[in-house]
Amino acid sequence: MARPIWTGTLSFGLLNVPVSLMSGERKVDLQFRMLDSRDRKPIRFERVNADTGEEVPWKDIVKAYEYDKGSYVVLEEGDIRSAAPESHETVEVEAFVDASQIDPRYYEKPYLLLPGKKAEKGYVLLRETLRDTGKAGIARVVVRTREYLCAVMPQGHALVLMILRYPQELVDPEDYKLPTGSLSDYRITAKETAMAGQLIESMAADWDPSQYHDEFRERLQQVLNKRIKTKGGTTQVEEEPVAHEDASTNVVDFMALLQKSLDANKRTPAKKTATRKAPAKKAAKKATKKTAGKAAKATKKAAARRKAG
Repeated sequence: MARPIWTGTLSFGLLNVPVSLMSGERKVDLQFRMLDSRDRKPIRFERVNADTGEEVPWKDIVKAYEYDKGSYVVLEEGDIRSAAPESHETVEVEAFVDASQIDPRYYEKPYLLLPGKKAEKGYVLLRETLRDTGKAGIARVVVRTREYLCAVMPQGHALVLMILRYPQELVDPEDYKLPTGSLSDYRITAKETAMAGQLIESMAADWDPSQYHDEFRERLQQVLNKRIKTKGGTTQVEEEPVAHEDASTNVVDFMALLQKSLDANKRTPAKKTATRKAPAKKAAKKATKKTAGKAAKATKKAAARRKAG
């Protein structure tokens, strides 16, 4: 059973629906290892210093941004954490837009939202309202450590969360030389347009994704299966060493919350996490206890040695 990426809430207006965020895609690419053709041993990639050629252990590696050719600014872990969003388990809908207005190029990656325990009513209410109105909920979500723009949309019995690209991630078609102007500029006649329309209509069909397969992968899998059965076609490689619970809700007066949301015309604020200083205090407290423990052990050892002497 697949594990959720996180469990939290989907909020719109004053309504909060406990949900689990699940991956909506499955990787089926064939995975390959690179071997040395001379002895069929695995190739290992090492992290080496560009000047000395010496291998660099992970503990000595830092992140840096190259702001100019050969010029870097080093980022500490604290710098990265300070830029990270505070809310990690909330999908807060900021606006509802017509789903048809979203350019398909913005869609990047699908996730599934599953309702938490006793959260089916709010889940179904949002799903069917989005379906009836043709709207999509635009929100922000944190997946692992990065914040993304996303769209919450109905799909069958599910609510799908689609990660969206930001505008700066898309190439403007006008950056390329494209044919513009009218049909007459390209000497396209009315008869040609009509025939093209007839051809498209004759090839029209309902979208059925089950009719399409990754034929390249299937053929390559057949080649691999045949090679595996062939004597001498395989080699043995020795590997080198190298819980969340669903949130639940109490009985909620949805009509009252909906009415309050409409009257107030405000959105539910994301749940605030503890201040940034809290982890530091905990770490300091932990370090103090650890130091005190070491000191106590050292005192006991010294006393034992004196007693033995």
